[in-house]
Amino acid sequence: YRVARLIELGISPSRILLVTFTNRAAREMLGRVESLVKTDIRRVWGGTFHSIANRMLRRHASSLGYESNFTILDSEDSKDLIDSCIEEAAIDTRARRFPKGEVLREMFSYATNTDTPLEQIITGKHPHFEPLTAQIRRVDQLYQSRKLERNSMDYDDLLINWKRLMQEKPDVAAIYQDQFQHVLVDEYQDTNTLQADIVDLVAAKHRNLMVVGDDAQSIFGWRGANFANIFQFKDRYPDAQLYRLETNYRSSPEILMLANASISHNTRQFQKNLQAVRPSHNFPPALIPARDSEQQASFVAARVLELRDE
Repeated sequence: YRVARLIELGISPSRILLVTFTNRAAREMLGRVESLVKTDIRRVWGGTFHSIANRMLRRHASSLGYESNFTILDSEDSKDLIDSCIEEAAIDTRARRFPKGEVLREMFSYATNTDTPLEQIITGKHPHFEPLTAQIRRVDQLYQSRKLERNSMDYDDLLINWKRLMQEKPDVAAIYQDQFQHVLVDEYQDTNTLQADIVDLVAAKHRNLMVVGDDAQSIFGWRGANFANIFQFKDRYPDAQLYRLETNYRSSPEILMLANASISHNTRQFQKNLQAVRPSHNFPPALIPARDSEQQASFVAARVLELRDE
């Protein structure tokens, strides 16, 4: 609705940037916009952080030392290249328990997305590999140089190079800071430090930034998401206005009462009181202790079968 309203007010679709966490969500949102304003909205820049980064880098990769036809490495490609870098570094992985390529890929990725030195990631999250820090750093250096030589970027490079464009290439940054008069970000609580920095850089000129998110629904900390971004938003944008969306269309009142009671104990939160649209079924939630996720899954499956049999 925000995008539709902006277009209705005469803002050119090409001056709107809509960032979501899946391309499917972007297509769905833009499809709704098109049905609301009855106009061609293909010029709206809508998509994931990675897809928008790819679009920009295809235009400006040469300024960072890449060709515009660079290839994108998926997770398996990255792991294979890291494995070859381990071999190139002549590391005897059998003499000491050296991390596998997949573990290193996750380690490098987490360091990039949280803007944290690799050594700090090793010490904090993988202390058993601390004696191997120098060798791990050597593999990372080889990995970075081999990607550039092969004109390849992994998913994290798409983001880090987008940020580099905005920070190191003022002429390129000025194009997009001027173009994107309005920036909108969905699921902001799941952004990481790198993504939050990119958003701030793109919105630096017009400062017309709207983010949607729920501090109580941040679930991607394991891959670097930082829910502090949403708490610190007012610090970075002191004139921002807060709108609470407290109407819930998904859950029954009983489930929402339980959620509200649970969330009320969070030490850091935006106060909210969710209200259900769905009617009550007078069926209170049950608390089922489970020792682990396996037992929880088994209980749920067994209960579904019981209800089907009834």
